[in-house]
Amino acid sequence: MPTVILRVISKIGELVRRRDRRLPRVGTTCLLLAVALVTAACAGSDAATPRDRPVIVVSYPVLGAVVADVVGDQAQVRVLMGNGADPHDWSPSAKDIAAVRNADLVVVNGLDLEEGLHDALDEAEAAGVPVFEATDHLAVRSLQHGDGDQPGDHGDEHAGGDPHFWVDPVSMSSVVDGLVTTIADELGLDVTARATEVRAGLAAVDAQTRTKVATLPQTRRKLVTGHESLGYFADRYGFEQIGAVVPSLSSQAESSAAQLAELDEQIRRAGVSVVFTEIGTPAAVAKAVARETGATLVPLATHTLPSDGKYRTFIAELADRIVAALSA
Repeated sequence: MPTVILRVISKIGELVRRRDRRLPRVGTTCLLLAVALVTAACAGSDAATPRDRPVIVVSYPVLGAVVADVVGDQAQVRVLMGNGADPHDWSPSAKDIAAVRNADLVVVNGLDLEEGLHDALDEAEAAGVPVFEATDHLAVRSLQHGDGDQPGDHGDEHAGGDPHFWVDPVSMSSVVDGLVTTIADELGLDVTARATEVRAGLAAVDAQTRTKVATLPQTRRKLVTGHESLGYFADRYGFEQIGAVVPSLSSQAESSAAQLAELDEQIRRAGVSVVFTEIGTPAAVAKAVARETGATLVPLATHTLPSDGKYRTFIAELADRIVAALSA
């Protein structure tokens, strides 16, 4: 109940208790009626609060944008991570953990992307909170030769495959399919119509990206990135991954001197002129690579929603940035 209403009721009660000295009997009756009216208004206000809609908690903003598009105003969507946060380096606050525990549905990436959330998710599931893992609903990209985090590397992080599917709108469309079923089963909501619109938008931005990439000669479709985060994009649109400043699926890994020397050689051999950096890329190491190879450093917003908060814009701007840099 809002604080201001509580204060009004308290004041009315005080006046009622003092009615013999300050109010005639008819005034007392009016005050009691006012209490009833305010209380009823309060109840109506509570009934209209967002909590009366199901609450869906999503781990990071890019995935949250798609979930919000799918559910519309039928559910409240709360995103845990701030825009631009590095999922590999993020850990939940007490408030975040409480939000997960109290959610009607939790949506996460899966494949150990949200490593800091494991315990909270286990506790929530044990308490009966349904958890949707996006990577359970798409064709997960298996680790290729040269990818980081091969079994035995860096503690076997992401041993189940590459978690960075969100740079591929076709994979995201598969996630939407899974969401429709889960939301219907767990929340009793029919989001079929909105999901159809979302999938159409994803197909459109996929087609637009293919058109953009087609302007880029195949000989220039070579990627050197901050860490191994663009595998799905590369596979979908015909790019070759040459290497990464941090040769790992996790931005929290480190590069050895031997690995950096090998990257320098790969860049020269492939004739790469651009190194893309992102959240979690160690700036000093990236600058050293650029200095040794003559490559230009170009930042990519691989984990950050654009100003309009739309996933389609995220993909469009990512493709624009890559194509423009490699065309220069």
